[in-house]
Amino acid sequence: MRSSTTLVLLFAASAALGQPPAGYYDTAAGLSGEPLRQALHDIIDGHNSLSYAQLWSAFQTTDVRPDGKVWDIYSDVPGGTAPYSYTFVNDQCGTYNSEGDCYNREHTFPSDWFNDAFPMYTDLFQVMPTDGFVNNKRGNLPYGLVGAVDWTSQNGTRTGMANVQGYSGTVCEPIDAFKGDVARNYFYMLTRYKDEAVSWNSDMLANGDLSNWAEYLLLQWHQNDPVDTKEQARNNAVFALQGNRNPYIDHPEWVASVWGATASIPDHQPGGGPVLRGDVLSYPL
Repeated sequence: MRSSTTLVLLFAASAALGQPPAGYYDTAAGLSGEPLRQALHDIIDGHNSLSYAQLWSAFQTTDVRPDGKVWDIYSDVPGGTAPYSYTFVNDQCGTYNSEGDCYNREHTFPSDWFNDAFPMYTDLFQVMPTDGFVNNKRGNLPYGLVGAVDWTSQNGTRTGMANVQGYSGTVCEPIDAFKGDVARNYFYMLTRYKDEAVSWNSDMLANGDLSNWAEYLLLQWHQNDPVDTKEQARNNAVFALQGNRNPYIDHPEWVASVWGATASIPDHQPGGGPVLRGDVLSYPL
């Protein structure tokens, strides 16, 4: 058994290099379908759980833009100009009355779906800093494609009646640049917590897995918004804090291996999309 000092040094080196430790995914090699998901669960299970208060400081490494401001999926516009931006610590919520007032801790996978239970409640792979007002507008709505819009944020995030085959409720739709991010958050949650998920309750879930409409939607989002450098950097930063990774960021092809065959969606839809470089798409700030 290696000494604790050696393990810490190896862990720190892996995080700094931006890649999993050698052998991290070895037990998943050659698998597909449910055996692959089980192997990935066993690899990423038992992470270092943070307190809710610790998330504020964690965001300073997991969600920092190149200019030092807060990355916020509900206000940022990759490749464009954000309508407003937040400074870490100084702009934490508090109270708010409108967009641009402050940022808070958004459960992209709403916490009441799993009864506010830990460690899901503070898992950085699904909790992200977002505008407090937009977060409140979203509430616990499922993600989806909006048909009839009832509200739109300044960066284009919107809520309204769904335009999704198989679902007609009210949903929240993030902008295209972040749809793959939230999709991979969900694939992570249904892998890391595959045993706990049987007791969760949401229109996006069925019997401990994604419902049919949600699975198809999130697979499309994963395809159309591939992993980018921002998402890779976040994966590395969370790994440094929690000690586990999102395997679907490291290996986007595993999404199709686990879920794609069910929905008859290949790994990357050919043509008509952005140019991919090794399953990574970079967005300028």
